Amino acid sequence: MPQSAPPPRPPLSALWTDGLGRASVRSVQVLAVAALIAALLWAVTRVPLVLVPVMIAAILASAISPLVRWLAVRRWPRALAVAVSFLAILAVFGGIVTGIVFLVRAQAAEIADRFANGIAQLHSFLNNGPFRISDAQLSSLRDSVQRVLSDGNVAAEALTGAQTVTELFTATVLLVVVLFFFLKDGAKIRGFLIGFMPRAHQPTARRAAESSARVLGGYVRGTAIVAATDAVIVGIALVILHVPLPAPLAVFVFIGAFIPIIGGTIAGSLAVLAALVSNGPVVALIVLGVLIGVSQLEHHLLQPLFMGRVLRIHGLAIVLSLAAGALLAGIVGALLAVPTMAVAWTVIKTCTEGDEAGGEEAPTPDRA
Repeated sequence: MPQSAPPPRPPLSALWTDGLGRASVRSVQVLAVAALIAALLWAVTRVPLVLVPVMIAAILASAISPLVRWLAVRRWPRALAVAVSFLAILAVFGGIVTGIVFLVRAQAAEIADRFANGIAQLHSFLNNGPFRISDAQLSSLRDSVQRVLSDGNVAAEALTGAQTVTELFTATVLLVVVLFFFLKDGAKIRGFLIGFMPRAHQPTARRAAESSARVLGGYVRGTAIVAATDAVIVGIALVILHVPLPAPLAVFVFIGAFIPIIGGTIAGSLAVLAALVSNGPVVALIVLGVLIGVSQLEHHLLQPLFMGRVLRIHGLAIVLSLAAGALLAGIVGALLAVPTMAVAWTVIKTCTEGDEAGGEEAPTPDRA
């Protein structure tokens, strides 16, 4: 009885056309993209002295460029408009730093006296308050802190202070230079970089760049308005409560507002600590209440009003981006995490919309 011939074996290409094969191909593509992103992150984190000033300059340029355009529309020469805007920003930052230095120096003696009195009040409160802490426990805590501060690692880190100052100065100079050229030749630089892309993708890249600049500028300006409102309210409260150095503490609140969720908490802790040491626990509790009220005002009114149309990102995404930025670059990474994520999301949306509309809309000559 003749045996039947075995069924023909499927071609090798069929292994990649069924459901499992397509899933395998997609998995390899995802792993390749993840490896590329990891390699890029590793590369850029090797040169933070260059990357961070460039990113900060790009963010500041996006926020300042409307002022340059406003002056240019009123027939100011481009170079003069850039110079005036640039010098105005430098004057504002320089004036703030100079003012803080002079305020601290002018109130140094008063702060020292109030600090001594505050320490005595705090000591009495700890001894006689609802949660009594004895002098022996305080002495043990002080000895533990002194042991940590005298540890060899802390001393070794202190020796790198000169190097840190040098790097900070270099980064500041680089930031100033890059910011000037971004304001002066931002359009040319953007066009030069887009020119390396295939011609078919250049219109989408231009739209993504323009949308990213609008998002960055709106984010910085909206955050600045919210931060200024927080700082003014906290500063007025500190003045009324006679807490020392209200202006520098208000400036710290302003700066902290640029780091979502955690920045305001850290900056507010300094104000509470200053009130606790100089004015006692009652005033510190009042300052804490003011900070909680300001936080609620910011989250429920100011941010939706000034940034609702610019930054449409879920709170969980913000928390995850802050954690990733802090792990990669510390405080600076947390500062840059949210605007970077906002730009990335804007680029993805623009490219997706461009791909969907690519078959319907042909690039016009002025956009090519």
